[in-house]
Amino acid sequence: MNYSERILTLPPYLFASIDEAKKAMIDKGVDVIDLGVGDPDRPTPPHIVESMVNAVRDPKNHQYPSYVGLPEFRAAVAEWMKKTRNVTIDPKTQVLTLLGSKEGVAHVPFAFINPGDVVLCPNPGYPVYTIGTKFACGVPYEMPLLSKNNFLPDYDAIPKDILKKAKLLFINYPNNPTGAVADKAFFEKTVKFAKENNLVVVHDNAYSEMVYDDYKAPSFLEVPGAMDVGIELYSMSKTYNMTGWRLGFAVGNKDLIAAFGKVKSNIDSGVFDAVQRAGITALTSSQQCVADMNAVYTERRNALITGLKSIGLDVKPQKATFYVWAPVPKGYDSMGFAKLLLEEAGIVATPGVGFGKSGEGFVRFALTKEVNRINEAVERMKKIKSKI
Repeated sequence: MNYSERILTLPPYLFASIDEAKKAMIDKGVDVIDLGVGDPDRPTPPHIVESMVNAVRDPKNHQYPSYVGLPEFRAAVAEWMKKTRNVTIDPKTQVLTLLGSKEGVAHVPFAFINPGDVVLCPNPGYPVYTIGTKFACGVPYEMPLLSKNNFLPDYDAIPKDILKKAKLLFINYPNNPTGAVADKAFFEKTVKFAKENNLVVVHDNAYSEMVYDDYKAPSFLEVPGAMDVGIELYSMSKTYNMTGWRLGFAVGNKDLIAAFGKVKSNIDSGVFDAVQRAGITALTSSQQCVADMNAVYTERRNALITGLKSIGLDVKPQKATFYVWAPVPKGYDSMGFAKLLLEEAGIVATPGVGFGKSGEGFVRFALTKEVNRINEAVERMKKIKSKI
């Protein structure tokens, strides 16, 4: 059987490989504590579920949905953007409903990239930035995110010959996998950089509401000039524990949104209306459920970081996301340390190199288990401390 070159050149999807290794340990009878994939362990808040149940029963939601999304959902998005970020959005022309932000990341290059065009992608970064680029026959250029730069890209280090071919720039703050955050000064620099090099900016803001210690993550679109050059992707998955619901949205420059919408209208048939109506409930009702979940993650974060420090790892508390980006001990690379944790302690952590070569030297832990299980993971690590 013949396969396309793009399929043959793709590496195995990172989390599929991790699942295989985890399953092998479970098959051996090991009680595995999975701190690998970032899938919230708590259920979707009841008021959102109830809204979905009622919407599913309504026959008017059983037909093909709008390609761009329900007008009511897009209006709720615009209201939410104004309330949370003081960004004014026209719901008719500046909002596009997504089948989750992953789908948005994967499909947006088709709107702006011709074969051979360069896409600037963060490294380490969400693998779909580079995979989506390759599917669109673009060429990913990996921008190293280094600890010495607070995991922000160094735009000045990008070669001029690369910039001449570049058409699209992905950024992601709060950042997966590093947990790093960016301030408005960085976004201002990004706007200037994009205008100088005629780039479309796609800010993946999937972790915007997953914040701690009174930190508030800014929107890229808050910065003057950002609306001229970019769009921002949001996800309902992490904010409202709706990973399986597949709902997100893009907001920003109306011409970029229109181009992106043309791609989607030819690829999918839109998000199920009942899911969007539940999304309206999530966006417009009390946000106490978000605050409560952030309090849970804060407790988990503190427990894990305290434990990691106790075994000698120099870990800094992150202000956002539900990830802890930890340097590996001396004598290990990221794959080797992840393997040690799985085989000797029954703990799944994601090797940093799986997010790109600049992720080497780190592993990512997801705060997706109750604090008692995180404490148990710490105790297991202490038992193998002599090997760390």
